[in-house]
Amino acid sequence: MKIYLKTGLVILVLCIATSLQAQKYVSEKSNVTFYSYAPLEDITAKSKKAVGIIDVDAEKIAFSIPIRSFDFEKSLMQEHFNEKYMESDKYPKSTFQAVLIDFNARKKGVQNVTAKGKLTIHGITQNVEIPGKIEMLGNGKIQITSTFMVKLVDYDITVPQIVFQNIAEEIEVKVDFTLSKKK
Repeated sequence: MKIYLKTGLVILVLCIATSLQAQKYVSEKSNVTFYSYAPLEDITAKSKKAVGIIDVDAEKIAFSIPIRSFDFEKSLMQEHFNEKYMESDKYPKSTFQAVLIDFNARKKGVQNVTAKGKLTIHGITQNVEIPGKIEMLGNGKIQITSTFMVKLVDYDITVPQIVFQNIAEEIEVKVDFTLSKKK
């Protein structure tokens, strides 16, 4: 009888410990794109090197993007982006930390959510609310997508007068992450 009681207690403790352990998902695949619509020239850059994590129980999310990981069609654009605008050596990454609003980890299908938190670009941190979609894919995977606008002036990114018609004042950012359950 004692062995059954001990075994039952061990199983109960393990079940409680497992349920208390946070369900975290880490990035498996990432695509971050930004697009500048401007009168003289549209500019697109892409990065596949962003990393992220989501804690579905705490409803928190965080991402980090190495600025130098953005690839451009033209190498001169990439050079100007890193040296003149983003000062990538001084500010090597952009980060985002937020809590999820209107998110239910137990709900199947696509959920429209808002991530309310802090976005840091070019060494400047702003409070933001970013709309997005989260889909619990099953098989221990989550898909996160979002499209939002970033104003350069909010992050002290200045555009020289000579090229102001080449670069938009607001940049469209698209993110697409696939995250896998952390083991």
